Amino acid sequence: MNRRDFLKSAFAGGALIATSKLPSFGEDDPSVFPLRGQFERMSLGYATVYVGATKPFSVLHISDTHLCEAYPDESETKQKLKDIRRKTFGGRQEEALRDSLSWAKKNVDYVIHTGDLIDWQSRANFDLVKKYFGDAMFGSLGNHEFTPDMWLSDPKETNDEPWKDRTRAQLAAIYPFDISLHSQVVNGVNFVTMDDVYGTVTAGQVERFRAEVRKGLPIVLCMHVPFFTDDIWRATTKFWRDQGKRFVDAAIPPPKGDYLRQKEEPVTRDFIAYLKTEPLLKAILAGHEHVMVQDRFSPTAEEFVVGANFMFCGREVLFI
Repeated sequence: MNRRDFLKSAFAGGALIATSKLPSFGEDDPSVFPLRGQFERMSLGYATVYVGATKPFSVLHISDTHLCEAYPDESETKQKLKDIRRKTFGGRQEEALRDSLSWAKKNVDYVIHTGDLIDWQSRANFDLVKKYFGDAMFGSLGNHEFTPDMWLSDPKETNDEPWKDRTRAQLAAIYPFDISLHSQVVNGVNFVTMDDVYGTVTAGQVERFRAEVRKGLPIVLCMHVPFFTDDIWRATTKFWRDQGKRFVDAAIPPPKGDYLRQKEEPVTRDFIAYLKTEPLLKAILAGHEHVMVQDRFSPTAEEFVVGANFMFCGREVLFI
């Protein structure tokens, strides 16, 4: 059976990462932590989405694990990144992912990961993707998946489609789903994942999304970078710019970076405006910002941003 036939078979009865297909991991040694509870490091949020499912089901949504590994024979640059970035993220990213998947096997039906599973491209990081998800993975990529060597890259990252073209084929071979846009149906709910890793989408993606709408099913859109809302941007700015400080006022900071591109790039701007009027859109799941926040996106859809998985964060979403 080839890779694509396997995927068709694996997803025939449902979408996302079915927890039954996840590997098993060893339990904590009770002689080391005799009084501890299992999964006590996990920091979980909970949400319920009334989406019109034919049967209720639950999903663990995680994002931003930022695995930072490199084999000894990989480049000096990757060795340097391994040292620097493991310190940045605390060095327990793989533990956090393992705890999350172990928890999911006991508590939910599916898992979805919305990007930055790895911090930069390396053979070791790609092998960790295969180790933990194999051909069962379903989700979206993040901006870090497209990064060969982060700020040490030469040429420097340009945050656009030509930059992604440099390694798009390689990533498509590693991740077992269509990295531009993919969809799977679970209990009458269409989960659509979309590459928006620099805040923008392409005309081709918009056309494919409209084809998904024509199926007539309720849609959950899953992607890495959230779409701008007042509360999401306010929380994001507080987290990244003003950690350790109290809110001074309720003013909404002017958008910048990905969010400014969303407002200025015509295809993306028009797509967001359309989404706000699309009644089949019932929820948006995103990551990227490392902060747990949600806000109303449209009359029919709430947008849920999940905290960083490297900090043992996740959100259980019940779809009814």
